[in-house]
Amino acid sequence: MLAFIAGSVLNYAENHSGRTMEYVNPDDTGNARSLWIENGDRQIYGVLNRPVQAQGRMPIAIVSHGFNGTHHFGEDFFAPLAELGWMTYTFDFPCGSVHSRSDSNTMNMSILDEQSDLRAIVNYFRNQPYVNPDSIMLIGGSQGGFVSALTAAQMNKEVSRLVLIYPALCIPANWKERYPKLEDIPDTTRLWNVPMGRRFFEEVHGIDPFRTMKKFQKPVLIIQGDADRVVLLEDSRRAAKTYKNARLHVIPGAGHGFKPKERQEAIGQIREWLKR
Repeated sequence: MLAFIAGSVLNYAENHSGRTMEYVNPDDTGNARSLWIENGDRQIYGVLNRPVQAQGRMPIAIVSHGFNGTHHFGEDFFAPLAELGWMTYTFDFPCGSVHSRSDSNTMNMSILDEQSDLRAIVNYFRNQPYVNPDSIMLIGGSQGGFVSALTAAQMNKEVSRLVLIYPALCIPANWKERYPKLEDIPDTTRLWNVPMGRRFFEEVHGIDPFRTMKKFQKPVLIIQGDADRVVLLEDSRRAAKTYKNARLHVIPGAGHGFKPKERQEAIGQIREWLKR
């Protein structure tokens, strides 16, 4: 049985892959429900928010959290995107966090697996009768931004827009600097007290995000603070120049992980960008 999400549970449930989905109502603009999506033997927990006045095929934003984050990262997008007629799906990467409802074993964290999970989610929604398959947007924060950028490049035809929020495009360079050779990688690495297996670091050795991302030809919005001490603003500037159609918005004084006022500025930028 699924854990309840904060909010009043409505008297509605349906079956998907043997799981019960509970509807919740987080605000007056949308109805949210927990929704599990399969990727082979991987079970992905997430929450789908649909506008209250939902009709026909709607656009959808798929939100990817950062390192050791959860689906809660995407909840701020529910109301503002619903007001524009967009659905939002936010989820827990399996093995992406010690708090993940999908799988909390971070020793199995893998960028390649996260790309596979995100592709599976995109393909799932492309085949749903309530989704406009021509309007699928990826939103990713930090490591989720890195994964979203790589996945959008793989799915240039399937993904219509991309939003990167303080994207951790530095992941390969940072870890190659720490572990220059594959034999330097230990069986366990702890980052912010989160244990990770060697596979994660072996995989990123072979990834060049800037060479890969230019394959995505659709509109891109990048948002980052100029006081970010975790990922370089210069990487976002480089990304904006690498993409064919990109806009970079810099929030003065913002670090890695926005404060409430900074989050609202970021959301406002996304809303205005979608109206263009």
